[in-house]
Amino acid sequence: MRMVDIITKKRDGGELTDQEITFFVNGYVEGKIPDYQVSALLMAILFKGMSRREIVTLTDRMEHSGDVMDLSSIKGIKVDKHSTGGVGDKTSLALGPMVAACGVKVAKMSGRGLGHTGGTLDKLESIPGLNVYVSEEKFAEEVNKIGLAIVGQTGSLVPADKKLYALRDVTGTVESTPLIASSVMSKKLASGSDCILLDVKFGNGAFMKNAEKAEELAHIMCDIGNDLGRDTRAVLTDMEQPLGLAVGNSLEVKEAIDTLKGHGPKDFEELCLRSGAIMLEQAKVVKSEEEGIKMLKGVIADGSAFEKFRQLVIEQGGDVSYIDHPEKFEVSKNIIEVKASKDGYVKRIVALEIGESAMRLGAGRETFDDVIDMSAGIVLNKKVGSKVSKGDLLCTVYTNKEDYAEIIKDIEKAFVIVDEFVPVPPTVHAYIHK
Repeated sequence: MRMVDIITKKRDGGELTDQEITFFVNGYVEGKIPDYQVSALLMAILFKGMSRREIVTLTDRMEHSGDVMDLSSIKGIKVDKHSTGGVGDKTSLALGPMVAACGVKVAKMSGRGLGHTGGTLDKLESIPGLNVYVSEEKFAEEVNKIGLAIVGQTGSLVPADKKLYALRDVTGTVESTPLIASSVMSKKLASGSDCILLDVKFGNGAFMKNAEKAEELAHIMCDIGNDLGRDTRAVLTDMEQPLGLAVGNSLEVKEAIDTLKGHGPKDFEELCLRSGAIMLEQAKVVKSEEEGIKMLKGVIADGSAFEKFRQLVIEQGGDVSYIDHPEKFEVSKNIIEVKASKDGYVKRIVALEIGESAMRLGAGRETFDDVIDMSAGIVLNKKVGSKVSKGDLLCTVYTNKEDYAEIIKDIEKAFVIVDEFVPVPPTVHAYIHK
């Protein structure tokens, strides 16, 4: 079997066999096939696409290119949730404890932020002392003990994805739907959970810019998971504006705490309740979304969801006094208020601009080597659909940088105010399941 024959077959629109896909994945991981040949195949896949069988096989071979987590020592059905990334997306910090408080095991591996999207691990690390890297044994032990763990991915999981992603990033092939789907799902499947809920975001602040493309990706990823024996479902959610109010690491932790205490922003609370209800259905704890939402509201009201977050912080070595007293989190030395320049209604809050501005304020990283300022970020005071008067507070900006004047101008431009009434848009647009 020759790699050049596989490249030309896909270039001409042919369907690769399972053996050909295995040959290419294994050969690349083992260093037997060079980058330039794999680059050519990736470009051919971008232009010609892949069938459902090809995508499932590619995902399976990527999943098994390294270690696969064995979570069989964890009792009960294990659920996991993955977001395709967005601005202000602190969902795991509130959703995980809520679902775990309902008696379901949440075994979650998360990532770091890059560019305008924040990472769950960075947010957790804004809690002093908290460790996101634990052994596989400690991971399973923590989930068995408190029903919840949120940790970083180990280096030995899915080496094929690490190599392929790095190559896609520099060869203009990131946008291929089959390659996106196999990348996401290979990592989720290797993480060992029984059920997976995907939060696929669309809009200017998301990787997928329109709902149609996001829905196509969601269906493909659900097909992959279900074909490979995992109950996989998806919600399609809006990332035209930031999720919730807070954007920035410790700011988002505080908002997650507020939400667990029943005082969170409405759009963020809606996403957590609807996603959590699906996860409870997947774990066979409830029979309907309505029943699941009622149970989740119950664990918020009785304090057990907040207590579960406290347990997570304690188990992973964090200083729980910051959870009990969020005012202890460091506050940036520069606090700037951005106010409305006219009366009207907020039509848009450009999520991409808010996310990139937060990164420039110090809340994110442009390269993996950048150091994050955990206190930096933006807290919105208005959302799309809000009525505003001239001089009303639109958002508050937090930074330790001194050269923030241009960033403030960009944040002001992110708010589009019009004269006519604007309805509040839904957060969850669709629910996709087999």
